[in-house]
Amino acid sequence: MSVPILLASGSAIRAQLLKNAGVPFTVQTARVDEEMAKRALLAENASPRDIADTLAEMKARKVSHKNPGAMVMGCDQVLDFDGQLLSKPETPEQAIAQLKAMRGKRHMLLSAAVIYQDDEPIWRHVGQVRLRMRASSDAYLKDYVSRNWDSIRHSVGAYKLEEEGVRLFATIDGDYFNVLGMPLLELLNFLAVKGVIDQ
Repeated sequence: MSVPILLASGSAIRAQLLKNAGVPFTVQTARVDEEMAKRALLAENASPRDIADTLAEMKARKVSHKNPGAMVMGCDQVLDFDGQLLSKPETPEQAIAQLKAMRGKRHMLLSAAVIYQDDEPIWRHVGQVRLRMRASSDAYLKDYVSRNWDSIRHSVGAYKLEEEGVRLFATIDGDYFNVLGMPLLELLNFLAVKGVIDQ
């Protein structure tokens, strides 16, 4: 079945995951005001899971509206730390403060994906991973942020597990792809069942 697949995300790692899996797709970044939507959802006491799902859906819906027939994937990831939503750090100082707060403790990453076709949601999934950080020293965290700022400023929690950020962790419980921001296995299963990719 030849159905165009669009990724409504500018995330390089999500695109790389799909490319590595041999999924034919094109990127069409959705222009949505995530921060405003997040603030509105938090004001309504939405759960972190619902916030990730809603943001992913907003992106998929926006791109689907302009691309009839195409399967459009919207994705989003949020970090739940003691019931508080952490966002991408805006400054190195904010990154250091986030990492200091989380060290030695557990947090959860929620990676949502929603597929739209012809302005309707046809699939959704929210993957979760529980992570526990090591009790890293102040000096290491400061040096880590300084060395990696250009990369980690685009990541919730101020780390990338596929890079030096892996040294921050003691345990990880869950699917590695969800850490990278996409419930890839569930997504591939859906595309295969629908006949969009070979199985």
